[in-house]
Amino acid sequence: MMTGENIIAELGNFDGAAEILQAWRDGMAPEPALLVSDWADKHRMLGSRGSAEPGPWRTNRTPYLRDVMDALSPAHPARRVVFMKGAQVGGTECGNNWIGYVIHHAPGPMLAVQPTTELAKRFSDQRIDPLVEETPAIRQRVAPARSRDSGNRQLSKEFPGGQLVMTGANSAVGLRSMSARFLFLDEVDAYPGDVEGEGDPVALAEARARTFGWRRKTLLVSTPTISGLSRIEREYLASDQRRFFLPCPHCGAMQWLRFERLVWDKGEPDSARYLCEACDGAIGEQHKTAMLAGGEWRPTALPQDPHAIGFHISALYSPVGWFSWSQAVRDWEAAQGDDRAIKTFRNTVLGETWQESGEAPDWQRLYDRREEWAPGTVAAEGLLLTAGVDVQRDRLEASIWAWAQDRQSWLIEHRILVGNPFETAVWDELRGLLGETWRHASGHRLGLAMTAIDSGDGMTTAEVYAFVRRTGAGRAIAVKGQDGLRAAIGQPSATEVRRNGRKLGGLKVWPVGSSFLKGETYGWLKLERPTAESGDPFPPGFVHLPLHAAGEEFCRQLTAEQFVARAGRNGFRRLEWVKTRERNEALDCRVYARAAAAALGMDGWGDGRWARMADALSLPAGEIPAGGNVAPPSLPQVATDTQRPRGWLAPRNGWLR
Repeated sequence: MMTGENIIAELGNFDGAAEILQAWRDGMAPEPALLVSDWADKHRMLGSRGSAEPGPWRTNRTPYLRDVMDALSPAHPARRVVFMKGAQVGGTECGNNWIGYVIHHAPGPMLAVQPTTELAKRFSDQRIDPLVEETPAIRQRVAPARSRDSGNRQLSKEFPGGQLVMTGANSAVGLRSMSARFLFLDEVDAYPGDVEGEGDPVALAEARARTFGWRRKTLLVSTPTISGLSRIEREYLASDQRRFFLPCPHCGAMQWLRFERLVWDKGEPDSARYLCEACDGAIGEQHKTAMLAGGEWRPTALPQDPHAIGFHISALYSPVGWFSWSQAVRDWEAAQGDDRAIKTFRNTVLGETWQESGEAPDWQRLYDRREEWAPGTVAAEGLLLTAGVDVQRDRLEASIWAWAQDRQSWLIEHRILVGNPFETAVWDELRGLLGETWRHASGHRLGLAMTAIDSGDGMTTAEVYAFVRRTGAGRAIAVKGQDGLRAAIGQPSATEVRRNGRKLGGLKVWPVGSSFLKGETYGWLKLERPTAESGDPFPPGFVHLPLHAAGEEFCRQLTAEQFVARAGRNGFRRLEWVKTRERNEALDCRVYARAAAAALGMDGWGDGRWARMADALSLPAGEIPAGGNVAPPSLPQVATDTQRPRGWLAPRNGWLR
């Protein structure tokens, strides 16, 4: 039988013969037998820049990561590896070890995807560069970035036989830029639901690996978020759902750790101990190291995808010295009474999804608890005014909301501007609204700091863009709902403005986490109003509705949607907001006004900024010093009513007027 060398010899010498022979040898070579965990133990070095325990990598420090890493070895039959986890378990380093293994031992094209391009750059600088610099076996294969034509760039690292490309899930171009045998999809629950109108980013990334057939390998890692919406939960439920079982130090019974079995004496987190589900014996934290060493992964379900395996682990498994059971108890006790804090605990500590309540607040209860204050006035605690505008085919609807430091909010008024949005009259009326002021309890006049206008209706999008461009980004922004966004507002993207076929220029459109903000609003609407007898303050986030502006129809519109579970096309359950009645403009306007506050950066303001705003309002009207720096930098100081000369024009982003 003729060998490859005999064939080449028969054909004779020609340019490229050696390359063809080498390619044939590479294609016939078996997959490397070395496992990822073995490679990490042999070669991986951790530096002080990104590790609390610098030095050689030791898989026996986190034994539960061994099977996860080994499933990523080319010889392992799994094509999709799902890792749903809590924080403080070493999941990111597991992916980094795989990247190092590919660069050094199993070269091929690899794509690493972070939620955004900015996070991909940070991942490169803070994770991949140290990985290359601190691990000699890798450093020899990736040229220094300072070398000319080294192939070592911030989002691309070339090495013999392959290339590592890093991108963000928000970049359709990055996701389709190359074919990749290996895919590392990190924090997939933070990915957008749709990337630039081209579909799900996970599906786009996995399409890059199809040409590699059975040789492809995908790692999906994430802390979960909301049940029914969580990508990592969906992928885990489609797998064999492995849990890490540990032996009881008293009876030897194997079990996986549940938070419900962790007990402690009231007020004494350091007394935390785990009760064995077989013998009920108390297991202390000092037993954890031996238990982890004796642990093993066991599947708990039949996979829907025969090529997918899934791992789930919580922070309760963190090695001694990382995250203790007593700290878990402290975090749990601190979260009581705050649904958002409990959600964070379940997501980040237990690695579990949060079950949102599908029930909308009762409109009648909101109607009955309304408060009375003078129309057109702002409560003393309200320091910031924003507006949200919903665009309909025959009108604009606008809600003006006041905001306090603890996220309490007051509806100041809801106004309906009747008119055809394709004509200028209704937009002129809106421009007049943006220039109005409202009397604060201090006697000063407050103007709108920002207005967010919905541009999601394809019919009127150009009209919204044109208005925002004429008005100026300092006073109004165009927003578009994005259900997959797990935040109040995302990073704006540039778009071209055209009207009647004419190019007017560009502006930025802000994505709004509609689902996120509706859930937040409903959570705040469900807060109980303190009784007069108790004398307790209103809770943070409480939504104040006035008798004069929040009638029955407004309260019904504010509660006009429900978060319900529906079966998607792929058979997986998904949660989505659905209308329970036709009119929901009050809810949409509230969401946009909240997004406007987020665009100003309200959620990140510290006590000092709020204090300066309050101090400005504490001065008697007309006594604010000219040019005095009493307002936050992002909300410029302007004159009060008593200081306005004839022909005075409000600044583009007036706050105190």
